[in-house]
Amino acid sequence: MEKKYVAPPYRIKMVEPIKMTTKEERIEKLKNAGYNPFSLRSEDVYIDLLTDSGTGAMSQFQWGALMQGDEAYAGSRSFFRFEGVVKDITNYQYVIPAHQGRGAEQVVLPQLITKKGMYFFSNMHFDTTRAHVELAGGRAVDVVIDECFDTVNFHPFKGNFDIEKLEKEIIEKGPENIAGIIMTITNNSAGGQPVSMENLRTVKEIAVKYNIKTIIDGARYAENAFFIKEREEGYQNKSIKEIAHEMFSYADILLMSAKKDGLVNMGGIIAIKDDFDLYQKCRTYIVPMEGFPTYGGLAGRDLEALAVGLEEALDEDYLRHRIDQARYLGDKLIAGGVPIQYPVGGHAVFVDCKKICPHIPFNEFPAQAVCNEVYIEAGVRAVEVGSFLLGRNPDTLENLESQLEFMRLTIPRRTYTYAHLDVVADAVISVYNRRETLVGLDFEYEPPVLRHFTARLKPIK
Repeated sequence: MEKKYVAPPYRIKMVEPIKMTTKEERIEKLKNAGYNPFSLRSEDVYIDLLTDSGTGAMSQFQWGALMQGDEAYAGSRSFFRFEGVVKDITNYQYVIPAHQGRGAEQVVLPQLITKKGMYFFSNMHFDTTRAHVELAGGRAVDVVIDECFDTVNFHPFKGNFDIEKLEKEIIEKGPENIAGIIMTITNNSAGGQPVSMENLRTVKEIAVKYNIKTIIDGARYAENAFFIKEREEGYQNKSIKEIAHEMFSYADILLMSAKKDGLVNMGGIIAIKDDFDLYQKCRTYIVPMEGFPTYGGLAGRDLEALAVGLEEALDEDYLRHRIDQARYLGDKLIAGGVPIQYPVGGHAVFVDCKKICPHIPFNEFPAQAVCNEVYIEAGVRAVEVGSFLLGRNPDTLENLESQLEFMRLTIPRRTYTYAHLDVVADAVISVYNRRETLVGLDFEYEPPVLRHFTARLKPIK
């Protein structure tokens, strides 16, 4: 019998109007945006699935907490409330706020690179992480399991590290040349795919063996914990917080964009288990980069809302509905014949555009072409996660070819209904049914770093 989708564990208390534009208007607006959905005005988007980063809805308890913000420049009461919640969830000793995840990365990653050309290994670096590794003089290497690239068949933990390859890479490059191992949970670029506890534990054992620091990129750690509870033997009767405690025990550092599983519109976290020297370096470095160590680029009210949001994200009813929304959209697309990364991950549905547009080569960005057409079809904004996002080789400046060409349909938290997702599914299926008409894209303007955010493109005729 088909599993049902759970109803939202909340009532709607406030609404924000959205409006539909005409197809002719959308064609013109996309052209003016340089065929890059990032450059569209939000008012011209009907359903916005660009990202789940800071785009969700806060609860009444978070809105109430905003009014309690202590806006003292140093030693804010709100910082200590936030610090207590982070310590409770991670069991780490040292906590520093940042304005968002990339703020945390720009503070911590340079402290770990002691000489140019050092490596970070990850199951998969996401865009800003890779950029900050390279800006700090390092090199990013992905070592995810091969099952990640098989988008058709089921694997419970497609986000896992390839353990054999990881150890081989460490030996080949030399442990002294490894700045750290970054565990991205869930694995965003792989399709929001979870990482198993067994995999995290084994990676930590290898890191200890070679004296390498481990970092959790934990933007969606609560979603990862929920998948472990559902899919990994021995965790069915554990709470999400208990699972989180064990996950964090296998790392030395947490870097987090709190705009995801912190359920806030702005915020980031640096947490360090017990390395006081590293904490002192980061605490010093954050002052010119982000702000005083007890506010880190955030207002006191932001810290209050984040303290509440971190706890709300551990609620199993919330997480079950969150995962079900993504599964619902994925199931609709599968029923319509659209190829996706299967099983559906935690925060988004990743549409396999390499299968949809085999006639468009990687350096003409097939997933970007699909994203643009979905916007024209129904005013739905999605994002490319493929060769356009991956960028260029920092040494040769050649376009890098991603093994996966995804359109990510990213679902904001507590924001859209199942009916909105029906509109999205219908639009994607319509584009899929005329996929042969899609054309590739070339650059009008290409920025040197994180090009997918601000590049301007043009269709290839």
